[in-house]
Amino acid sequence: MTENAARLRDLHRPGDPLLLPNVWDAASAEIVQDAGFPALATASASIAAMLGYPDHEGAPVEEMFAAAGRVIRAASVPVTVDAEAGYGLPADELVERLLAIGAAGCNLEDTYAGTLAEPEKQAEYLAAVRAAAGDALVINARADTFIAKVADPVEAAIARGRLYIEAGADCVYPITAPPETVATLVKGIPGPVNVNSFPGSSLADIADAGAARVSFGPVPYMRALDSLKDFAGRVLRREDPYA
Repeated sequence: MTENAARLRDLHRPGDPLLLPNVWDAASAEIVQDAGFPALATASASIAAMLGYPDHEGAPVEEMFAAAGRVIRAASVPVTVDAEAGYGLPADELVERLLAIGAAGCNLEDTYAGTLAEPEKQAEYLAAVRAAAGDALVINARADTFIAKVADPVEAAIARGRLYIEAGADCVYPITAPPETVATLVKGIPGPVNVNSFPGSSLADIADAGAARVSFGPVPYMRALDSLKDFAGRVLRREDPYA
């Protein structure tokens, strides 16, 4: 497990980011891995939807970990698991569950039941996760200031990012940060920065801005569903679904 975490950690290179088309089951994991990606990441929104539950910890924790475990069993590369806000689990239990399914890393968001956590409180939780995990997990700490629409989300994300890195996070994820803010975030946060890819955004520009990791969230899952929707519609209309 520590070796997988080390491999994943080494892939976080500012300017040459780790690209993660997020997966949700064994089949999607195999497709992305076989395409040549050196690591995989789950997306909680995709897994919850696949299981028939709403996002934001709407699915039972046992089902979420079971689904993530199936992804990991299908993979021969390190897998980082979107653990949402930790499901209310104490840090040591969360780490125990993640390591039990073979996770090399985890995302941990700082929004709880729709409310942005106090940064110091979240830093304490991250420090407890780091203490329990040692080097066996790569911690990607989400800073939800853009989602929460706080005043000056860039500076707020930087302030949280500094605290989270000091607490032991390996990477900071200011989710939904606009592309034009990436360079400022990278300059202000003293550690690797994870950003999102958006329609029309350039991966080359994101790399040039210094990002170390790029996530796609539920977009791959949504694209797969769009393909099925088109196929089903063609069958219903008695058209050639293979066209």
